[in-house]
Amino acid sequence: MSDQEQARRRRSELRREFKDLYREVTQILFEEDPISINFKSNTDEYEPETGTILPRLRECRTVDDVRSIVHEEFVHWFGADTAGSAEKYTSVAKRIWAAIQGQHNG
Repeated sequence: MSDQEQARRRRSELRREFKDLYREVTQILFEEDPISINFKSNTDEYEPETGTILPRLRECRTVDDVRSIVHEEFVHWFGADTAGSAEKYTSVAKRIWAAIQGQHNG
């Protein structure tokens, strides 16, 4: 199985495991577009990052934890220069935290 096929399979597994949260996090990243790759038609552009962020969200206890994880993943995927500062991810983190809280309360 190719790396691309493995990645697709992993994303499919994550969609099943995390259900709506997978879609919500991908949408949040697309809308917030922290590294300016949203070209309005590429709505799946942030799926690889969502796939590495979601499993780590289990360890989050605060919105700051979420921001740290999202920032770390963007540094991993794109490098520190492209990812920028952790503060740049505050809005993303707040929205993801709200989505997590909604999952626990709904």
